[in-house]
Amino acid sequence: MKSILKASVATFVSVAALGGTALADAHAQQLSGDLTIFSDMSNPAPRAVMEGMVARFGEMHPDLNIELTVIDREAYKTQIRNFLSANPPDVANWYAANRMKPYVEAGLFADVSDLWAEDGMEALASTKGAMTIDGKQWGVPYTYYQWGVYYRKDIFDEYGLSEPTTWEEEKANCQTLLDNGVKCYTIGTKFLWTAGGWFDYLNMRTNGYDFHAALTGGEIPWTDDRVKATFANWRELIDMGAFIDNHQTYSWQEALPFMANGDAAAYLMGNFAVAPLRQAGLDDSKLDFYQFPVINPDVELAEDAPTDTFHIPAGAENVEAAKEFLRFVVSADNQTLINNGENLGQLPVNANSSVDDDKFLKQGFEMLSSNSPGGVAQFFDRDAPAEMASEAMQGFQEFMVIPDNLDDILARLEKARQRIY
Repeated sequence: MKSILKASVATFVSVAALGGTALADAHAQQLSGDLTIFSDMSNPAPRAVMEGMVARFGEMHPDLNIELTVIDREAYKTQIRNFLSANPPDVANWYAANRMKPYVEAGLFADVSDLWAEDGMEALASTKGAMTIDGKQWGVPYTYYQWGVYYRKDIFDEYGLSEPTTWEEEKANCQTLLDNGVKCYTIGTKFLWTAGGWFDYLNMRTNGYDFHAALTGGEIPWTDDRVKATFANWRELIDMGAFIDNHQTYSWQEALPFMANGDAAAYLMGNFAVAPLRQAGLDDSKLDFYQFPVINPDVELAEDAPTDTFHIPAGAENVEAAKEFLRFVVSADNQTLINNGENLGQLPVNANSSVDDDKFLKQGFEMLSSNSPGGVAQFFDRDAPAEMASEAMQGFQEFMVIPDNLDDILARLEKARQRIY
């Protein structure tokens, strides 16, 4: 479905009402001609956000004719290579890290490193690594959300536990919970991606972001001793009985009641778990959040924070206007507006933005903006190619159920790595 939006649209918030957009204003110029934008933001709230951004940008540049094409999210995934190759727009939505890599390697996304070198772009530093391939940046971020450990504060208080900052404290808390008949973590691995979250954190905390990125990029054998060290740390929890029983039979939603009912004390999950946990009766006096603790003090803390992005196709015709739109997208005021609870309800990447008065959004924003110098991963099934992600996450689930199978699992994954990359 195609919609052409002009600056005269009156139903959207004006740029003046936002207090200006510093990055965009710094490069204000007279833009004209046509600017074509393709977007996969087809669900109602994201679509309204996309249309609002186009309208506000149009108000800033009244001589620019902006044409926005919104494509169904799933259809977009199958169409993107074709339209980037045959009839590219000037701007297109996509995702960071490995998800953009095929289009970078095929020469279909333009290098925007010059944008990242401009004043103010240091406020996006948390995602620079995820936007970088071969030392160059290939797009800009507009939203992400945190992962971390959501936990029952009332249960922690009952047993005198505090938020752990080290692996030893994490395991000590877990043992206290188990001694009192409470599982440490709920999880549902029926759909395999949840186990991918555990691998991401254990591997980044054991070996660091760069190693994790190299592993998911196919550069490191799965039989490497450093990978085995990650699984050894994971096995410590498995052997303790830290996870709920029969987790392979539950989806992530079906695992929520174990935490809501107090049978388990914590959930390693994305911020999208907060709403259903609140709906299950856990108000903010019972529910809290902490950053996954340090395992190896020699590596900086990195986080999973799936990041949505904008790119300039290599065949864009109005590159000047496209770059100006990207500056507008990443400005602090715009990211504050589009990520608030009435819109995307996620986190702005710009560290100078502000977030809604929600304790979990505030904790996530602080963590990602200030406390995660080690990098931002995109989650295992985005950072690894689809076939490798599928093979590996099956292996993760199998390891959680039968940890003695580790050598066979790693041998299979190494064969898959050699075939896939």
